[in-house]
Amino acid sequence: MATSTHLPADPSSSHRAIENLIARYAELVDDGDFAGLGNLLADATFMGSRAEVSGSEAIEKMLQDTVIVYADGTPRTQHVVSNIAIELDEQADTAVARSYVTVLQALPDLPLQPIAAGRYHDRFERRDGRWRFAERRVRIRFVGDVSRHLR
Repeated sequence: MATSTHLPADPSSSHRAIENLIARYAELVDDGDFAGLGNLLADATFMGSRAEVSGSEAIEKMLQDTVIVYADGTPRTQHVVSNIAIELDEQADTAVARSYVTVLQALPDLPLQPIAAGRYHDRFERRDGRWRFAERRVRIRFVGDVSRHLR
C-alpha cells in the first residue's frame, strides 16, 4: 500500500514568490501595462484612494481612467517599494504583506521628484501551487505634485 507524503512548503520560496508579485506590480505600473496589471490582480480586490474594484477588466479600466500615459506609453514614473514585511501561513496557503512605496516622476519639463509616498497592505492566497494577490490596499500618506500623473 502506497502512502502519500505531504512535504512542508519552503517558506523562503513563498517569500520570494510574494516579493516577486510586489515587484511585478511596480514594473507593470511604470511600464503603463494596465492590461498586465489587470491580469496580475485578476483574483484580487484593489482599494485605492478613489475606488474599490475587483476583477481584471475593472482594475484595468480604473487605471486607464486614472493614470496619465505619455507618448512613450508609460506614466513616466518609478515606483520604489521598500520595507517589505511578509507574514506567511503556509498551512492555510495565505500571507499578508506590508511595504512602503515612493513614486518618482520625471518629464522633459519636470525634474525627477517624489510625487507620492505611502504604504501597500496586501493579502495573498496560494492556489494550485501559485501565490496570487487577493487584495491590495494602497494608502498614500504624502502627496506632492500629482497633476501630471493622475487625472
